[in-house]
Amino acid sequence: MRALIQRVTSASVTIDQRVKSAIGPGLLILLGVETADEPSDGDWLARKIAQLRLFDDGEGKMNLSLLDTGGQALVVSQFTLHARTRKGTRPSYDRAARPEQAIPLYEGFVAALEREIGQTVGTGEFGAMMAVSLVNDGPVTLMLDSRLRE
Repeated sequence: MRALIQRVTSASVTIDQRVKSAIGPGLLILLGVETADEPSDGDWLARKIAQLRLFDDGEGKMNLSLLDTGGQALVVSQFTLHARTRKGTRPSYDRAARPEQAIPLYEGFVAALEREIGQTVGTGEFGAMMAVSLVNDGPVTLMLDSRLRE
């Protein structure tokens, strides 16, 4: 599983001109599910994201996590995070999981993150055309990959 994490002051997902989810200060998480992923990947990623110290403390240092700040989270599925671009100019998405595999893993990640941070997590809609808006705070943007655990 790959997650592109952006610290935001606000973010929202709009589908068919209707706001599906919106958050204030917290993290926008673009989540890509790969064919090799298992539920344990989502659990590990949720725990890691909840504990990442990406928010400023009183001295302006990134020492606080979502758990410390009570910040919100918004998760949007994004199969393109598994694009391969080595050959030619058209990305290949053959490593991205098909919906029948990806949806339960995406939903499992959202549930795990909700357990970790103790609050409801906003979501997009799997497979829908979405307009994602955000105000990137910092900017702070990180990529995590459950295949690269240490």
